[in-house]
Amino acid sequence: MKEINTADTMEQLLERAQKWARELGFQQLGVSDIDLKTAELDLQSWLAQHFHGEMDYMAKHGVKRTKPELLVPGTIRVMTVRMDYWPEQSAEPWAVLNDDKKGFISRYALGRDYHKLMRKRLSKLAQKIASQVGDTTYRVFCDSAPVMEKALAQKSGIGWQGKHSNILNREHGSYFFLGEIYTDLPLPVTAPTSEHCGSCTACIDVCPTQAIVAPYQVDARRCISYLTIELKGAIPLALRPMMGNRIYGCDDCQLVCPWNKFAQSTVESDYLPRHDLDSPQLLDLFAWDESLFLSRFEGSPIRRIGYESWLRNIAVALGNAVSSPETVAALQAKLEDTSDLVKEHVQWALEQQLTKASLSTNDPK
Repeated sequence: MKEINTADTMEQLLERAQKWARELGFQQLGVSDIDLKTAELDLQSWLAQHFHGEMDYMAKHGVKRTKPELLVPGTIRVMTVRMDYWPEQSAEPWAVLNDDKKGFISRYALGRDYHKLMRKRLSKLAQKIASQVGDTTYRVFCDSAPVMEKALAQKSGIGWQGKHSNILNREHGSYFFLGEIYTDLPLPVTAPTSEHCGSCTACIDVCPTQAIVAPYQVDARRCISYLTIELKGAIPLALRPMMGNRIYGCDDCQLVCPWNKFAQSTVESDYLPRHDLDSPQLLDLFAWDESLFLSRFEGSPIRRIGYESWLRNIAVALGNAVSSPETVAALQAKLEDTSDLVKEHVQWALEQQLTKASLSTNDPK
């Protein structure tokens, strides 16, 4: 192994790593130690309240999630990188959310899947660092293993955890992806930042389903991102009317956050909208067959929820829309040759549509 034991050398290696990270398209790189005791207690409390819903993977890896050295033996530092994804060129989010003929898709999912792009660049960065020191152990992650990425990002100075639980940066808001490199290199740690949410409760107040049950605590079972992406079964009846036209994820808590006025537009063309997904017509999306769903979402994070969940989500949005003969006809047509899960949500949507049509007909105005 090459001589890397002096503090000066480690400082220099960190500076080079940060420079290489920027050259690879990351906007920031920080380093933390692996002491996650506080995060472990928070996780245990969150799990004990069953806030994770059906996300069993949050519990099944035991302490590997909060003890990086057990996941990757020899780890003593974690490098965390930030990559901005805000697509400035996309349709104005609130305009889409306020048009019930359209479907809202979380801004992070409008383009290509970030996982592959991030992992590829992280691997290049890790290899570049390893080439400077010789024999070293490392592993890269991007939502691919039991990693406490938010806690690590906070410790490394990427930002602080806001009341909506997302990481916030004073200069860049919260519209960014995180990735990690576990390493056995004794790099100097970068300083964490202080919190700057203050008395603001905008994210808590705006949440359509009141999923932010307390500052810094999210009950995933009520979160629209969980309901439209992670949940595989039926969406609870009580929550369906609250979902509006959100068919994949939900950005409300980020859209109202004052710090996101500083969000920087992405420099990655892969994160820009494809197939007009920034402002799509619900009836157009509902008409896709499975082969079109698979082809349109080739390389997209949306593909992983599957066609059935896609139709389920759109059916709920159509049920929440103003009644129209076109919507009723589309829902009735989908009752044929579809799964029981989709049929249940289509029938619910039809009931909503027909009730609203009846009320409109009987309105003396």
